[in-house]
Amino acid sequence: MNNLSIIEKEKQRTLRMFITLLILIILLFFTTIIAVSIGPITIPFSKTASILLNKLQIPIQGTYTDQQWVVITEIRLPRVLIAGLVGSALAASGVAMQGLFRNPLVEPGFIGVSSGAAFGAVSAIFFGWSSYHTALLPISAFVGALGAMIIILAVWKVSQTKSIAMLLLLGIGINAFFASVTNVLIASAKTEQELRSAISWLQGSLEARTWEHVVTISPPIIFGSILLLFLGRQLNIMLLGEDHAKSAGINVKVLRNGVLALAALITGAAVAVSGIISFVGLVVPHILRLIVGPDHRILLPASLITGAIFLIVTDLISRMLLQPITLQVGVVSAMIGAPVFILLILRSKRGLGL
Repeated sequence: MNNLSIIEKEKQRTLRMFITLLILIILLFFTTIIAVSIGPITIPFSKTASILLNKLQIPIQGTYTDQQWVVITEIRLPRVLIAGLVGSALAASGVAMQGLFRNPLVEPGFIGVSSGAAFGAVSAIFFGWSSYHTALLPISAFVGALGAMIIILAVWKVSQTKSIAMLLLLGIGINAFFASVTNVLIASAKTEQELRSAISWLQGSLEARTWEHVVTISPPIIFGSILLLFLGRQLNIMLLGEDHAKSAGINVKVLRNGVLALAALITGAAVAVSGIISFVGLVVPHILRLIVGPDHRILLPASLITGAIFLIVTDLISRMLLQPITLQVGVVSAMIGAPVFILLILRSKRGLGL
C-alpha cells in the first residue's frame, strides 16, 4: 500500500511538472511573438509568426515585406533571444545557489561574478581593447567574472573554514573591492564616449545586440543549464543540511564546487553581453517557490523558462515605456524587481527565517 501510494504521488508530481512546464513554454512562445512584434514599427502578430516560422525553415503561407523581415529577423529577434538567454541564466543560477546555500536571499552576484564581469568590461573600454574587436568586450567581462569567483574560492580555501557564511562574506568583500576599482576606472575615463559606454554597460543594456552575441553566449548558457538540471535531486537533499547530504552519499565538496562553477559559467556568459542586471536571480526563484514548491527537479526548469519570460517582458517595457527614449533594461528590472521582492518578503508565511 505504501509503495502504491509513493508511486501514485510520483505520477502526480510528474504530471504536475509536465503541465506547469507546458504552460510556461506556451507563455514563453507568445511572449516572444509579442516582443518581436511591438516597437516603433509595429508588425501584426500573424506576420511575425509567419516570419519566425520561415526563419526556422518551416514553410508557411504568409505575406510580409522585406522591411518587416529585416526588422524581425535582424534587429528584434536577436535582442529578444539575448534577453531570454540572459534571463534564463540569471534565474537558474539564482535557484542553484539558493539551494546550495539554503538561503533564498542569495544570488550569483554574491560570489563576485557580476562585479568581476563589470571590472573586466570596463577595463576593456578604458584600455581600448574593445576597439580592436567587438568580441573583446564580452570576453573581458567573462574572464573577469571567472577570475573573481576563482579568487573568492581560493581565499575561502586558504582560510581553512568550511563555513558557507564565510564564503558569502568573502563574496561581499570581493564585490566591494572590484566595484571600487571599477569606479576608479570610470572616474578616469579619457573621453565622454568611454564614460557613456561604461555607465551603459553597468546599468544593463541589450542595445545593438546581434546574432554574433547570440552565438557567443548560447553554448555556455545552454550547456551549463543542462548540467544544472541534472543536479536537482542533489540540491533537494542539500536543503536538509550537509550532514544529511553526506549520509546520503553525496560528495558535498564536489557538488558545491560544481554548482558554483556552473553558476559562474552561465552568469558570466550572460552578463558579458547584457551588463549588470539585478533581481532576476532573486525574484523569479522566489515567486516560483510560492507556486510550484521547493523541489529543484521542477524549480530549475521552471526558473529557466520564467527567467526568460521575465527579462523579455522587462526589455519590452524598457523599449516602449518612454518611447522614443529607450531605458536600460537593468534599470527597469530593478524598478520592477525591487518592490516585488520586498512584497514577497513581507507576505512570505515563513518570513524567510528572518
